[in-house]
Formats: sequence, C-alpha cells, structure tokens
Amino acid sequence: MPITTNTSSTGLLIVISGPSGAGKGTIVKMLLDSSPSLHYSVSATTRAPREGEVNRVNYWFVDMDEFEGMIRDDELLEWAQVYGNYYGTPRRRVLEALTQGHDIILEIDPQGALQIQEKYPSAVFVYIMPPSPRELTRRISQRGTETPEAIQQRLSCVSEELSYLPKYDYLIVNEQVEEAVSNVAAVIRAEKCKVVRNLDLMKLVWNFDPAK
Repeated sequence: MPITTNTSSTGLLIVISGPSGAGKGTIVKMLLDSSPSLHYSVSATTRAPREGEVNRVNYWFVDMDEFEGMIRDDELLEWAQVYGNYYGTPRRRVLEALTQGHDIILEIDPQGALQIQEKYPSAVFVYIMPPSPRELTRRISQRGTETPEAIQQRLSCVSEELSYLPKYDYLIVNEQVEEAVSNVAAVIRAEKCKVVRNLDLMKLVWNFDPAK
C-alpha cells in the first residue's frame, strides 16, 4: 500500500541505517517506486562509483578536497568517514524540501544518524538487519564487488554498529524484502498519524488550540 501524502505542513524525515548487505538500498528503492510522496536525498561521497551507479542519482561523487570544503563551510546536515571514505548529506536541499512539505528518506550510517538526531530530533530512525550473520556474509559475498579483505572489514564493523541500535526508533529484520518494505511503510504511515505532527492541520481545519 502506498504511503499517503503528508497532512502536516512540514515533511517527515525518515532515516534508514543498517550494516552493509542488510538490503537498505533495495528497501529504499522499493519504497520510492511505490510511494510518489517519498523523495530520496542523494548523499555526497568520496568513494568510487560502483558498476551501474550514476552521479547525482545514486550519490554526488566528489573528491576529498571538495568534501572537506563542504565540512568546513557547514554545508552538510551530517557526515561520517566509513571504510576510509567520506559520506554526507547536503543540508540545504533537505531542509528546503521538508519546509515545502515533502517527505524525505535518507540512507545513512549510524554516525550520521546520531548527528541528525541532535540537529533534527523529530526525524524517524529505522534500523535494518539481516536475519543472521551467515546470511549477511552471503549477501555481501554475492554482490561480487568486494575483495575478501573488504568483506571481512565490513563484517568486523557490524558489532560496533549494533551498539547504536538503542538510539533508533524501529528495528526491521529483512528476511523477505517485500515484508521488510511493508513494515517500513507501516512505520512511516503510523508516524504521519501522530498527533504532534498534525496539530497544524487541526488548527487550520478545526480551529483547535492545544494551549486551551
């Protein structure tokens, strides 16, 4: 079921995290394909493009000097260095879209998610996990884009990443991708129905004053 248009005057910011190989990208793509009201925020990164990735569609691919300039100029809503590369979210585009009432989905690592929590605490934080360590290893290996050393590095980071889990609002286990997508969509729909997100609508339509 598609996610309905936001009733609040401000868009909803949804943050998706999880270990490499958890299926975050697939889940986000399926959500975007089924819900026109959702918009994807393209992150900036210094890592090299993978086969099939397109600049300004999958990521803004920049060099180290350019990214570090964005950090100095406070142009990023969040940023982190992961597996030797920088990743970050351009601030202006996201805040403008939210102000215009658009729902925005970010796919970022836990370091970046914690920065978002400090700067934008009303965001919704969802952590995606595979059903088991063995399945995670299989998924990473099956991609065929990583060296054995890189695979081992990613797996060794999982335990550290899991220490961030209590900071998130929701945990979705991605055993069957269709079910995981449905669960994330259900989270978004529920969050959009929260009273605190709809007070502006109640004031406008029903002349409701929460202070009374």
